[in-house]
Amino acid sequence: MTKDRTRFGQYGGQYVPEILMPALEELEREYGKARKDPGFRQELGEYMRNYGGRPTPLYFARRLTEKCGGAKIYLKREDLCHGGAHKFNNVMGQALLCKRMGKSRIIAETGAGQHGTATAMAAAVLGLRAEIYMGSEDIARQEMNVFRMKLMGAKVHPVDSGSRTLKDALNEAFRDWAASVESTYYMLGTAAGPHPYPAMVRDFQSVIGREARRQLLNREGKLPDLLVACVGGGSNAIGTFHPFLGDKDVAFLGAEAAGEGLSTGRHSASISGGRVGVLHGCKSYLLQDADGMISETHSVAAGLDYPGVGPEHSLLKDIGRAEYVGVTDREALYAFRTLSEVEGIIPALESSHAVYAGMQRAKEMSKDQVVVITVSGRGDKDLDTVIGLMGAR
Repeated sequence: MTKDRTRFGQYGGQYVPEILMPALEELEREYGKARKDPGFRQELGEYMRNYGGRPTPLYFARRLTEKCGGAKIYLKREDLCHGGAHKFNNVMGQALLCKRMGKSRIIAETGAGQHGTATAMAAAVLGLRAEIYMGSEDIARQEMNVFRMKLMGAKVHPVDSGSRTLKDALNEAFRDWAASVESTYYMLGTAAGPHPYPAMVRDFQSVIGREARRQLLNREGKLPDLLVACVGGGSNAIGTFHPFLGDKDVAFLGAEAAGEGLSTGRHSASISGGRVGVLHGCKSYLLQDADGMISETHSVAAGLDYPGVGPEHSLLKDIGRAEYVGVTDREALYAFRTLSEVEGIIPALESSHAVYAGMQRAKEMSKDQVVVITVSGRGDKDLDTVIGLMGAR
């Protein structure tokens, strides 16, 4: 029996209306051509270096290491990528693919606003039209990113249905795409959704892990013992992990949003607290009730406030290649403050989940071991949220 190219084990697939199948087939075909085209790779590389600021540094966090008292902690500084997050890596690749396909309109969904910001940036620099769907709850949480999108010429569509967060923004973006598929490119922001998006987004984000591998070998002469990244949909994490899949001595740790605690039901930890189902065109672990209805989610980090996860993460969990743990809002805020105080680096609330999980694990490891934590984004966008939560006004 031949392997289904659209799946990771049982996960993934293309659970979409028939009207979208030609668009997905076209996207798979054109991406297959582009990734083999030296001209496409060269153009993307130039934008990565000269516009995006890659490679991003791998920083030895000396004071954080001393505080934890265990393994050496390195930070992969995706917060220094243009726009303030890893989202640029995927968006720049997809935007060039959109232009190659002759489409002038891009639609995208966003939660924390980082993917929307990156989409607006790429559309501006390539002369494309961008329209962003964003839940009204997230718009209220991320006013600065909404302003940035508009400043760069993107149109932001508030979504008032459902929980008014990322899930609902995705729903509206899919509806738009189904109605305008011939002229519109859908810029999906995470390593989820229908094939080929999970593999394509992973490929574009794998620049994180490839750089980290080379940089750590130069610094330490060895591979890391542990890689840590936050997991919502899972694009920065799979981009960090994937280049090390064949290195069995390199462990993977994904930090999910445990919100107010896994036992409370007020969380967004799809792997730790979910079960298998289908959402937004793909089969993976989901948060759902006994009747299969998608559950309401909660996280202090808007970018993790999503009830599903990418299919490759689901497979890595099942085969035991990666471990996934829940980090609560309170723990993420502790890591947010700690990294700011001891290293002068203010991480995004999403990244703070990874920082906390990495700190805790480093404490249990020996001093000759190395942990690499991907800081997926910077925390400027979250300052209003944190000021309110910490009562610092």
